[in-house]
Amino acid sequence: MFIGLWLASLLLAVLTLLPLWRFEAWWVRGLDFPRLQLAVLALLIIVVQLLLIDFSQASQWPMLLVSAGCLMFQLWWIVPYTPLFRKEVMATAAESDSPCIAILNANVLASNRNAQALIELVRQHQPDILVTLESDSWWQQQLDQLSDDYPYSVKCPLDNLYGMHVYSRLPLHNPSLQFLVEEGVPSVHAEAELTDGSRIAVHFLHPAPPSPTENASSAERDAELLVVAASVKQVKTPVIVAGDLNDVAWSETTRLFRKISGLLDPRIGRGMYNSFHADYPFMRWPLDHLFHSSHFTLQQLQRLPSIGSDHFPMLIRLCYTGRQQPQDGVDPDQDDKELAQDKMTAQAVVPEQVHRPEALAVTR
Repeated sequence: MFIGLWLASLLLAVLTLLPLWRFEAWWVRGLDFPRLQLAVLALLIIVVQLLLIDFSQASQWPMLLVSAGCLMFQLWWIVPYTPLFRKEVMATAAESDSPCIAILNANVLASNRNAQALIELVRQHQPDILVTLESDSWWQQQLDQLSDDYPYSVKCPLDNLYGMHVYSRLPLHNPSLQFLVEEGVPSVHAEAELTDGSRIAVHFLHPAPPSPTENASSAERDAELLVVAASVKQVKTPVIVAGDLNDVAWSETTRLFRKISGLLDPRIGRGMYNSFHADYPFMRWPLDHLFHSSHFTLQQLQRLPSIGSDHFPMLIRLCYTGRQQPQDGVDPDQDDKELAQDKMTAQAVVPEQVHRPEALAVTR
């Protein structure tokens, strides 16, 4: 029994500490994802150890301390995504008359054929922009019935699980479809014009994940996220970055993205909003994201019902204040900047390659 309890603590320690290694292999980076599950596992191991160990034996205390240390480490990453933490983004004031933008982000799952469920959600919630991921030509045919209400669009139907469609009721200025890091993995960049004439830069991403069936490492995903982060950092105008980033909110890479970009995460202090996997409640984590500059306050953040995909759609409504607000984010240190630069250099990408729709806008 004593050996079994020690082995449980040691295994937990390996699973906890391995992601600290900056090795980009999928089997290392994959351990960034189940931090919530590992925290629950650590708690269960601690409970068993408390029930079974002999506290009079000093040799049995270290394994309990190892398990407790693992639990505290996992909680350090995930507690910010609970109401126990201070909110990073201010809520929109009830009396606000600021123009708002609602974005519905949906990874539809290419093999899913329940398009009507998504269309009904669009008609129910009336988002200003619908972003679909994994959408192919069949999905485009189904979604085009929304064109009367959403006359502005950027369409990239693909059969490789990386198709992307953007349908907007707001005018989209200077749109561009780019393949920043990998051929066949698109991103969409544009300026959306709000009802009061204000324009905001929007960037929609879906980088390939590190996995045994996709990319052997996270190098490509990390480079795409960070090159966009470095690009929007140079922007003083309002900006939104959204999509299925194939990374969890509490990973080192997403934290690095937030530091380099200077963008805010409205989930912090509110909840995890685990969007994947829709079919397995015990294996869920937040994969679908929206980050924004401090020009916005949050009016609505909601995980919508299943549409038959492995992802839940996400709906977020932000209100544009017209100026940057004093909201808390995270700042990079020199090591962060060097790490981001190294990841971009390894994939031969630079921030100047990212389409800057606001740079092409006519002076208003």
